[in-house]
Amino acid sequence: MKTRFAPSPTGLIHLGNARTALFSALLAMHDNGVFLLRIEDTDMERSLVEHEHALIADLHWLGIDWQEGVEVGGEHEPYHQSKRMGVYEQYYQQLIDTGLAFECYKTEAELEVNRKVQRASGQPPRYPKSWRDQSPEEIAKKQAAGVKPALRFKVPDGAIVEFEDLVKGKQQFAADDIGDFVIRKADGSPSFMFSNAVDDALMGVTHVFRGEDHLTNTPRQLMIIDALKLRRPEYGHISLIMGADGAPLSKRNGSRSAQELRELGFLPLAVTNYMARLGHYYADNDFMSYAQLAEKFNISNLSKSAAKYDEQQLHYWQKAALAALSEEECWAWMGEQVHALVPQEFHLLFVQTIRENVLFPQEALAWAQLLFADELNLPPEGEAILKAAGPQFFAVAIDTIKAQGADFKAVSEAVQNACGVKGKQLFQPLRLALTGQLHGPQMAGIVSLLGMERCVKRLGDVEAVLNA
Repeated sequence: MKTRFAPSPTGLIHLGNARTALFSALLAMHDNGVFLLRIEDTDMERSLVEHEHALIADLHWLGIDWQEGVEVGGEHEPYHQSKRMGVYEQYYQQLIDTGLAFECYKTEAELEVNRKVQRASGQPPRYPKSWRDQSPEEIAKKQAAGVKPALRFKVPDGAIVEFEDLVKGKQQFAADDIGDFVIRKADGSPSFMFSNAVDDALMGVTHVFRGEDHLTNTPRQLMIIDALKLRRPEYGHISLIMGADGAPLSKRNGSRSAQELRELGFLPLAVTNYMARLGHYYADNDFMSYAQLAEKFNISNLSKSAAKYDEQQLHYWQKAALAALSEEECWAWMGEQVHALVPQEFHLLFVQTIRENVLFPQEALAWAQLLFADELNLPPEGEAILKAAGPQFFAVAIDTIKAQGADFKAVSEAVQNACGVKGKQLFQPLRLALTGQLHGPQMAGIVSLLGMERCVKRLGDVEAVLNA
């Protein structure tokens, strides 16, 4: 088995394309096959080397590795389509020689007029076949006028194209509904339809996953492959990902690039665990390693209906991924800004205290700033809670810390006994005074991180305000 991912380097890789790459890699790994990466960079204006470098970096970050293709090499080099023009020319000539391709000198303006006429008469817009068997004299006139021809594939009249889709089952298309289509553009560059199909066949790709929006491309590509007497791959058209608004996932309704997810602090296994379940069912809903995701991947579990993007589900897997990290890995994930604020002797305790209360490094940074900054801003909504506790509440807490150190159990027991409070009336004022927050990590760890001096100062600041 050989699968592939063949992106165009025209922008950053987003969730939909990343999921296609993931499914392809998991299928290959499941069957001990080969996953290939090919760069389809024939659009010379939009293809940028920086986009190629970014997508390669994103795939590595996600843990999606390939055994053949760009960076790795293999027996079917080159793996950049821009370097394969000679290969395409060979197969163009084969189609021309067998009468299955012809040069078309119709301009885009002329084609648009044809489409308008067809729509006006209630017909679907199709190529009118006008240059299929044009005379040498007409061809010479166009050439003399400097018109550059496109090369079109001659679709067999009355043919039916059939294939078994890996996801959607049996598919059937009437060739007459397709019309003669462009396989080489007037500027000499290959169409996606041609280069993509030829390269899959020549590189021995056996299984192709792609979005269901490519379904109508498949009969065209199968006609090309069959005409060239090459081996067909099996195609699987996976359901699209929809946003919460029911529209295809885009930047407008929540889509992010892999680069954005990485910069926000998402962990790669969180993203892959989520993506692997977008349109694919796992009976086991536990957090899994990459190898486990591959082991339990099954084509029959791919959904025919659209997958729905859910940010909360992504956060769920982020929490699971964080829980799977070692303390050292979690500390490294928190980042340099946190490392600069937290004293070395508190690294381990800081991780142990706050890891269950954060999803992203910025949240860890916020706690580092709250705990190790000299000043604390109390929220307006906490004023009533502190007033209700009263000055004696904080005086007892201060005396206990001075006598017994930064021991939250001792502090809470002393305040409870002296003031007769418990539950929220006991814990909320202490949390507010020490952190400025109504919710957060366990207070025992918070008090230990703050230390006796900072605890006394913060409690004393509140006591002073209440006594003023």
